[in-house]
Amino acid sequence: MIQLDVNIMGQSYKLACKDGENKALLDAVAYLNEKMCAIRDTAKIKGTDRIAVMAALSVAIELLATKSPEGPLSGLSMSEVKQKIQLMNETLDQALTPQENLF
Repeated sequence: MIQLDVNIMGQSYKLACKDGENKALLDAVAYLNEKMCAIRDTAKIKGTDRIAVMAALSVAIELLATKSPEGPLSGLSMSEVKQKIQLMNETLDQALTPQENLF
């Protein structure tokens, strides 16, 4: 096992991976960082946890699309996909807002 120091949205992380898998891990880190920064820069989402959830949903949609011949969102327009993502964001806001008052 080797350890890599990486940076995602300005936050440092120490990650471990098997020998020979460091390039794949670094590629994944770069991809996730790009997704999270894009969400942060274009959406009205505050908080790294919310940005991470939205990025995870985006990556999950991409993954599922590769597993299904027609994709999980087949038949939906880009506008409809954006509406679904907005609804997910609003649901997250409603669920996480009460927790913000705890801190």
